[in-house]
Amino acid sequence: MLQKRLFTVLSMIIILVMALSACGPTTPPGQVPPRQAGKGGYLDEINVSVVDKDSALSQIKAGTIDLYSYNLASSEFPAIKDSGLNYTSSYGGNYAILLNPAVLKDEAKLNPFSDRKIREAVNWLIDRSYVNQEIYAGGSLTKYFPITTQLVDYTGMVDIARELETKYAYNLDKAKQVIADEMKTLGATVGSDGKFSYKDKPVSLTFIIRNDGDGTRKPLGDYVAGQLEKVGFTVDRQYKTSSEASPIWISSDPVEGQWSLYTAGWLSPGLTRDEKNQFQQMYLPSSQQGMPVFLANTPDPEYQKAGDALANGTFTSLEQRHELMVKALKLAMEDSLQIWVIEQKSYVPYNKNVNVTYDLGSGVESAAMYPYNLRFTDKEGGSIKIGTNDLFTEPWNTIGGSNWIWDTAIMRMTTQGSDVVAAGGVMADPYTGLAWPQRIDKAEVTAGKGLPIVDNLGWVTLKFADSETIDVPGDAFIDWDHDGQKFVTVAEKGGVKAKIKSVVTYPANLFETVKWHDGSPLSVADFIMPNILLFERANEKSPIYDASAVPYLDTVKSYFKGFRITSTSPLTIETYSDLYYSDAELNVTSGWPTSPLGLSGENSWDVLAISNLAEAAGELAYSPDKATEKQIEQTSWIGGPSMAILAKHLDESIAAGTVPYPNVLGQYLTADQAKARYNSLKAWYDVHKHFFIGTGPYYIDKAFLTEKTITLKNNGWFTDPSDRWAKFASPKIAAVTLEGPDSVKIGESATFKITVTTKGSPYPKADISQVKYLLYDSTGAVLQVGEATATGDGSYEVVLDSAITSKLTEGSDKLEVAVVPIPVAIPAFSSLDFVVSK
Repeated sequence: MLQKRLFTVLSMIIILVMALSACGPTTPPGQVPPRQAGKGGYLDEINVSVVDKDSALSQIKAGTIDLYSYNLASSEFPAIKDSGLNYTSSYGGNYAILLNPAVLKDEAKLNPFSDRKIREAVNWLIDRSYVNQEIYAGGSLTKYFPITTQLVDYTGMVDIARELETKYAYNLDKAKQVIADEMKTLGATVGSDGKFSYKDKPVSLTFIIRNDGDGTRKPLGDYVAGQLEKVGFTVDRQYKTSSEASPIWISSDPVEGQWSLYTAGWLSPGLTRDEKNQFQQMYLPSSQQGMPVFLANTPDPEYQKAGDALANGTFTSLEQRHELMVKALKLAMEDSLQIWVIEQKSYVPYNKNVNVTYDLGSGVESAAMYPYNLRFTDKEGGSIKIGTNDLFTEPWNTIGGSNWIWDTAIMRMTTQGSDVVAAGGVMADPYTGLAWPQRIDKAEVTAGKGLPIVDNLGWVTLKFADSETIDVPGDAFIDWDHDGQKFVTVAEKGGVKAKIKSVVTYPANLFETVKWHDGSPLSVADFIMPNILLFERANEKSPIYDASAVPYLDTVKSYFKGFRITSTSPLTIETYSDLYYSDAELNVTSGWPTSPLGLSGENSWDVLAISNLAEAAGELAYSPDKATEKQIEQTSWIGGPSMAILAKHLDESIAAGTVPYPNVLGQYLTADQAKARYNSLKAWYDVHKHFFIGTGPYYIDKAFLTEKTITLKNNGWFTDPSDRWAKFASPKIAAVTLEGPDSVKIGESATFKITVTTKGSPYPKADISQVKYLLYDSTGAVLQVGEATATGDGSYEVVLDSAITSKLTEGSDKLEVAVVPIPVAIPAFSSLDFVVSK
């Protein structure tokens, strides 16, 4: 009998060992499985460090780094080309002069930029063409507007844009006169030295000038400072790095007057196909950025109305949208919270044995596919070394933390998908700005009758309702009841209608196949928690209340009409909204657990839970605004003093088995499940010493904030094929040439030929949506706008008949054409000067 029992026990042990062997070695707590061949990211390891841009090329050649991921200015292009290295070419963001619009608390001091007419006049102070030639080697574009120069929205109203560019062209005398008149109105005087004074003291402007990055902001700042001095201002030039400057222009209260101007640089998260929200984003108090400088602006009510209407999609036709865009474009120039100067053409150099996918609209660091396709061309695996401009400029958290491009580029490596409109669960196309499904299995968009929405890629099922609005189900959640700690339903609100219904369905095995970096499986609670925080942080009764969260929530409430989870197996999420885009793919709302504020990174409910506890205890704050106000540390999930505080609350949560917001999340979490999740996070922290986790192809192994270096490793939990996005190798860029007569006689017709190619071959006519032409007279005014006629693939013509040429006057006139391709959202421009004679 004893022998039989012993045999049975041994047999069970053998079976268990065989089972474990079949499953492979177990992964210790806090660790991540190694890279699987053909799965996940191509690389074993990514090492990122801060490298001075002046040494980038030499360091790549020396093998110290393989890639310099931060965009280099067009002034660097000759050296890059001569280096023999590979490089990307893209729009590289833009530079502006951001002005403090506040009336100062100290009544003895005058802030001239609180006057809207003085802000407008700064446009005439700046010779943008001179700046482009002298600082950017003529390789960039001059910029006047918040929308991207020569992209789709710009091209759609190029005639209005050209008129405004002429109106606001460099005119020092006009700037000086307008500023002098307004300063007198404000109570300033002019001394014998030509300098402005206010209450017997010089009007001194504190100019925060960045001296890092691509190196162009310092000469730009010096030029603008010199121009301001020419018209009578005293300028205090303060040169600072991003880390030194951000606490001043981002975090300080504008009424304190710590700064007057800042050399701002902005970079979109990718190729922006629809830029209607830029007016709200870059000027108005309702900006989702929530920065004090935007909150301090008091815009023209008509501009506020137009900007909000565009951002919230409160228009019903493309014609109405166009009218609002034109109105906002004009009012933006009058407001001039920001003086736009340069649309960068930028370059990223890298070794020839490296493969890099980049975004045409913003470069490498903003491309969602960048970490997915980054690899060595001759092997799978290996360790790549990347240099960038800076790291850890601000604390990292997805609610109110760093949004600097070099920081978000690393965060994006840890996530699924991108920061495009649908956010997470989808992947941004680097060449069109559209979205592809990343984790979503299928998506359906239902639009109100008549809305101008089209399906481009075929993966979204697009439907139209029988009426202009859609009834939102009564059990959908639309608000948050802080007292009851539960969502408020549409039925409780008395019924709601929406313009857009988005339904996403995830794979049935989602919660088995997707894991957080600490090994915890994704859960429904992860999808719900960020939505709670969106409302809770803006409620004055909440222990995590933050005043800076209120404007953004108010904006969201203006278009958000509810969401509901109709199934958890498979996970199916319905979202209702009045905010819509003209592309079906951008109306898909994935519900993926990303930031409720659109920042980079993903949100696991447990990291948010312990962060909430720290904030409620008055120890940490998500946003810089609240941290400054309360004189406490800003929450960081990557390092610094936050670590000990968060670790303390993690231990407390493990002991208590805390389920946050139990009235809601208790439906999806038990205390034991919560403890398991917290324990996984603790094991992770013990090994990696940070709390920044995601579900993407790479995880952050070690971060050194003082040294400004970070190491990422391959996430072995990530099981997508490595080559899933490999087909996005190179863009189909259009090149256009324009040929025609050197001279045109008044009253006689003239024909101009247009040739459009890509990589030397004719661009298919079916892949071009529009070829627009503009005819300028000898004064530079737009005389006519029209459509070119297609004569074959890649071949078009413009015929100026006698009726239009009879309106010309003698002198030098110009014809300009803009070609808008369908597969790539980058229009191509060409122009031709000709002489008009009798």
